[in-house]
Amino acid sequence: MLRWVGGALVALLVIALFFLSHPQFKRYRIPSESMEPTIRHGEIINANGGEDLKVGDIVIFHPPSGAEAGGDAQCGSAPDEGQPCAEPAGGPAETLFIKRIVAGPGDSVAFERGGAIRNGKSQREPYITPCGDGEACDLPRAITVPAGAYYLVGDNRGASDDSRFWGPVREDWIVGRVERCNALYFFCSAA
Repeated sequence: MLRWVGGALVALLVIALFFLSHPQFKRYRIPSESMEPTIRHGEIINANGGEDLKVGDIVIFHPPSGAEAGGDAQCGSAPDEGQPCAEPAGGPAETLFIKRIVAGPGDSVAFERGGAIRNGKSQREPYITPCGDGEACDLPRAITVPAGAYYLVGDNRGASDDSRFWGPVREDWIVGRVERCNALYFFCSAA
């Protein structure tokens, strides 16, 4: 009996170490309010693969270099008045961000009162926090998302540093889709 219990404990330890070390099961703590109310500051989430991404998915990714520093020099080319950033300033940063995909490759995107306008149509976004009067709340002049890239924006539109300021993110910079999982990783659901 004692041997059976010891063997079972060793097997459980090996399984736990596999899951904890597997990159697909890495846990992340949310460092800001940019995704509230959907995901709260300090909440812990998982990333689960970055295949078959679609508008509405929440993802963890490497933003363009310079995005983590903030400031005016984040966009690769100065956008026209009333236009979101159309081109990132450089390669991927080491830092990881979390945002929602609001437009995919080939889509046009603009913003009105913080809400995304994709391909000329206002999107139904009941999860966003109103934008207020911030500089990126009204960007009515649309840009087109390039092939192989996504436009990523926080749900807390008035308090999110996102693609509106530093441009689209290449698909290969995306670590994975966000999931909420229980402590044992066996029961996960999209955030």
